[in-house]
Amino acid sequence: MTQVDFESFVAGLEQVQREENFGYAFFFVGDDHRLPFVTFADSDNDYDSVSNLNREGLFRANISVSKETFQKLVGGPTSEPVDYTRLDTFLPHPHYARQHFVCILNPSGANIETTKNLIVEAHAIAVHRLQRKGEK
Repeated sequence: MTQVDFESFVAGLEQVQREENFGYAFFFVGDDHRLPFVTFADSDNDYDSVSNLNREGLFRANISVSKETFQKLVGGPTSEPVDYTRLDTFLPHPHYARQHFVCILNPSGANIETTKNLIVEAHAIAVHRLQRKGEK
């Protein structure tokens, strides 16, 4: 799947709104645009160049998951360096791992379905957060 395919998948979920900024596509649930549940990036910028996204055809999906899912996918904090240029591998987000964001460059094979499932989880978390705030 391409970035466009993933973005179409996300846009098909309930109450989703999309914004673009800093070369990212941000996806939110409802009108509160403070915390996206998923973002996509396809180029480096002044704030983020660790994945070398300027390579042809490359994109990174950044997904906000539960603490449990985060730990299952990438484990806990490590002092080992992380190669954020690796394709098709779930990694802790280079800047937002503390908020339980994972990332993956160009998911393929079985990781396409895993990525879609993680996006659905992230969406459900965002919907629940919105409902707790009393918004619909």
